[in-house]
Amino acid sequence: MKLSLCLLAAITTHQQLHHAEAFSLQMQSSRTDIPPPLRSVASPPPSSTSSSLRSPPPKSVLSLRLATTASATIESPTPSASTPHKTKTLGLLTFDLDDSLYPIAPVLHDANEIFVQTMLNYGYALEPNDIVESGKRIREEAGPIAGTAMSHTEVRLEAIRREMERKMLEKKLQECAEDWATEVESLTAPIRNSAAKWAKSAVSQTVVESIYSAWERERHHSAERHLYPEILSSLQQIREKYPDVVIGAVTDGKANPMLMVFSLAPYFDFCMSWEDDASGRTEFFKELGNVDGNADLQWIYRAAYEKYTEIAETKREMTRSLGEEEVEEESENDTPLWIHVGDDLAYDVGGSASCGAKTILLDLDEEYGQTAKVRFDLDGPEARMPSWNTASEEEITNRKAMNDAAESVVDKRVSRLSMLPDAIDDILKGE
Repeated sequence: MKLSLCLLAAITTHQQLHHAEAFSLQMQSSRTDIPPPLRSVASPPPSSTSSSLRSPPPKSVLSLRLATTASATIESPTPSASTPHKTKTLGLLTFDLDDSLYPIAPVLHDANEIFVQTMLNYGYALEPNDIVESGKRIREEAGPIAGTAMSHTEVRLEAIRREMERKMLEKKLQECAEDWATEVESLTAPIRNSAAKWAKSAVSQTVVESIYSAWERERHHSAERHLYPEILSSLQQIREKYPDVVIGAVTDGKANPMLMVFSLAPYFDFCMSWEDDASGRTEFFKELGNVDGNADLQWIYRAAYEKYTEIAETKREMTRSLGEEEVEEESENDTPLWIHVGDDLAYDVGGSASCGAKTILLDLDEEYGQTAKVRFDLDGPEARMPSWNTASEEEITNRKAMNDAAESVVDKRVSRLSMLPDAIDDILKGE
C-alpha cells in the first residue's frame, strides 16, 4: 500500500511539472523578442539569446516581402513602415511640336513648295531660299535684339512683301528702259526712285497675307502627314490612363495642334505660342544676348500654367453643376504634377523646369530626323545649320550654353515615342 501511494505521488508530481513547463513555454512564446512558432519541421528550435539565427535570409521576392511583413509586425507596428509610395496625379502635360511630334525639315519643305507655286500663281517667280535670305536681312536691319525677337510670322510676311516689291520694281524698271530705248543700268535716279514708290504701292497686303496663309495652311497639313508613327497611339494611351489630364502645346514656332483636325486636335486642350506675347519674347532675347545664355524662359511656361488652371477650374465647375461627386480639396502633397515633353534642352527642358515642371527629353533615334542635335552641337562631327534657319551665330552660341546648363534638370530621356507613356508613369511613381 505504501509503495502504491509513493508511485502515485511521483506520477502526480511529474504531471504537475510537465504542465508548469508547458505553461512557461506558452508564456515565453508571447514575448516580442521570440520569433513566431511557425518554422520548418526539420529546423531546430531557435535560440532565445540570438535573433540572427531565427531563419535564413529570404531567397526570393516573395520571401523578402513575407520577411519584411513579419519583421514589421513583430518589431515595429507603425503603419508607415509598410505603406507603399503614393503615385502622383498627372494634372498638366505639355508638348513642344516641331521635331517633337513630327520632323520639321520635310514639313517646311512641303510648305515652301506650296509657297513657290502660290507666288507663281500671282505672277512672281521666287525660290524658297529668296524668302530665307530676305528674312535674315530683315532681322539684321532690326538690330541684334529686336531682330532676333521678331516672330516667324512677322519676318515671313515682311519677307514676302519685300520680295514682291523687288519683282515689281524689276518689272517697272525694265518697262521704263524699253520706253526710253536704253539699258536699265542707264536709268536716272529720279526714274528709279519713282519706280520704287510705284512698286511699294502696287503690292497688295491682301495678296501678301493670302500667300502667307497658303504657306501656313500647308505647314499644318504636312505636319499631319509626317507625324511620328507612335505619337497618336501614345497620346491615346495617355488619355485613357489619365482621363482628367489637361494636354497643351508650348511652341516657339507657328504650328498649332488645334488646327490639325484629322490627327492631333482631339487630344489637345490648348496651344501657347511664343508669337502670342511680343513683349515677353523681346525681353527673353534681350537677356539671351546679354547674360551668356542665362535667359529667362519662364514667361511662356507661366502663361501655359495659367491656362491650365483656368481649364482645370472650368472642369471642376462643370462637375459641380452636373451634380456629380464633389471633388476633394487637394493637399500640398496631392498637388497634380506638370510634365513637359520636348526635344530642345534649353527651351523645353530648361524653361519648363524653371517653372516647376518635370521634364522628358525626346532624344530620339536617328531615323526620326530631329534637327536640334545638328543645329546646336557646334563641336560635333555632324554639326550643320538647316537652310531654313535664320538664327545668328551669337544666338546659336548662347543656346549651346543654355543646352549644357539644362542637362542637369532632365528627369527622363526617351529614344522612341512609344516609350513616352512609361516615362510618364515612372515620373508619377517617383522613380
